[in-house]
Amino acid sequence: MAQKNIYEYDAKKLIASELPKYYQDFNYHNKLVVIDCETDLEKTVSDNSWMNTEKVVVKPDQLFGKRGKANLLLLDANCDEMKDFCYNNLDRVCEIGNVRGALKRLLVEPFIPHEKEYYVSITTERDGDIIHFSFEGGIFVEENWDKVIHIPIPIGTDITLFDLEGKMPDLGESKNILIPFIKGLYQVFVDQDFAFLEINPFAITQDDKVVPLDVKARLDDTAMFLHANTWGNPSNPIEFPAAFGQIMSEKEAYIRELDEKTGASLKLKVLNPSGRVWTMVAGGGASVIYTDTIVDLGYGDELGNYGEYSGNPSREHTEIYAQTIIDLMTEPDPAGRSKYLIIGGGIANFTDVKATFTGIVSAIKNSVEKLKKAKVKIYVRRGGPNEKQGLELMEQVGKETGIPIEVYDRFTHMTRVVDLIKKAEETGGA
Repeated sequence: MAQKNIYEYDAKKLIASELPKYYQDFNYHNKLVVIDCETDLEKTVSDNSWMNTEKVVVKPDQLFGKRGKANLLLLDANCDEMKDFCYNNLDRVCEIGNVRGALKRLLVEPFIPHEKEYYVSITTERDGDIIHFSFEGGIFVEENWDKVIHIPIPIGTDITLFDLEGKMPDLGESKNILIPFIKGLYQVFVDQDFAFLEINPFAITQDDKVVPLDVKARLDDTAMFLHANTWGNPSNPIEFPAAFGQIMSEKEAYIRELDEKTGASLKLKVLNPSGRVWTMVAGGGASVIYTDTIVDLGYGDELGNYGEYSGNPSREHTEIYAQTIIDLMTEPDPAGRSKYLIIGGGIANFTDVKATFTGIVSAIKNSVEKLKKAKVKIYVRRGGPNEKQGLELMEQVGKETGIPIEVYDRFTHMTRVVDLIKKAEETGGA
């Protein structure tokens, strides 16, 4: 599973579209407007007449929470107050926690008068899901976490038959609303491949309607192809934005775009463009282990990137991924220092080592001169289907090109190649 955050706007739209299938009394207002730096506010108000007649809420929609505590939440505002808030805050640099970034996107929706706030979230674990519920929703839910109840839902549970009420505190008169709402929400969570969903808070209006006020959500983006009728629509797919304050480089954005077009997983984060140690690791778990080992051996400051390829990517996609990393790491180093590329991974279950290594070999052949000029030494450690043929390809390209490549199979400890970098440094580098 590859979990990716989505905008609150998209989360609410998805819930509004799908929840009525399972909880027919859910009737969301669907009055949501995104305002960014390019928005013509006057035209937007004209196109959405409710903004001129109803009180509204305005808040950032950029993947960070605690907006109320950061004084970035405008409540019960009229149209003029909404406009002033947008003009004064859009493109303003602020600090959230220890992250600085510019406010680029605001969400406007109707203000819903309410007396009580509730909390619900759904999380996923290895052997099932967990529904979390509290009568104490709102900005202080963390301070009141002891009041949250946690209800395990085993894998394969038919939530419609599950005794949810028996697992919850005395709900009083609200049980006829809360139980079907939460059960319906859980069905949406499962059917739409959410990885995390939190509504904090939600309210029940005087006419017994449930209204989600704040929503945070993550989707399993590898399931996009299963949801062509909802968030995975090829002509208008849901957007997976970068974290607040994070500005993606051209190469990172390119790999991200490629990742979204394949059922495999391709991830890349540049940590230090001048780094001397770069990785191309198969598997998310393996990428963490290699990164930890590189840092433990004292090369954290020299680590150029973090990322992984997994899910049996095609030869073509693997070649593009490898070429991108090679292009990044072979940028000129004024000091003329040697560099290292670790092509690592565990023992694959189904990723074809020969096919993926064929793609990597093609990238190496396309980059012979730049790899030599950058004084790159390559260490390979891999196991899995067709590993013998794949490792032979690596040994062969090393001999043909003269690029120093050391190749190790499954019988070498997975992170042994990291220690070999340290030994190479002690003996004068590549």
